[in-house]
Amino acid sequence: MVEWFDDLKVGMRFKSESKTVSREEILRFANEFDPQPFHIDDEAAKDTILQGLAASGWHTAAISMRLALTAKPFGPHPLFGAGVDELRWMVPVRPGDTLHLEGEVTELIPSKTKPQGIARVKWTAFNQNGEAVYTFNPIAIVPRRPA
Repeated sequence: MVEWFDDLKVGMRFKSESKTVSREEILRFANEFDPQPFHIDDEAAKDTILQGLAASGWHTAAISMRLALTAKPFGPHPLFGAGVDELRWMVPVRPGDTLHLEGEVTELIPSKTKPQGIARVKWTAFNQNGEAVYTFNPIAIVPRRPA
């Protein structure tokens, strides 16, 4: 089991639980945080490049963050971050889509001055059809095993 930075290895993989996204959740999030027609109005969304109602990309990002927590890539430790690279939305998330997240450790950099390290995990969210809908590569700060 992963508990500390020292337990991680490049190539390790993680998989989250699943989450089905409802129309109501899409509308609630969009109305509060991203009230654009393609996120809040079925008819208006048909005439956009999304060709129908779709979750805000930021909603997809928030769902993915929640799913990353269920994967517990750093054991009991929180998912502290110093930033995110390579954030991409590839396929719209629609009402009724079921998402899960898969991650792979791509880089580990131990700190020379602090009891921690930087772990890079490339995360990809997939829908129920196996299509990648979203990717991101956070710069995670993970504590090292106490001496």
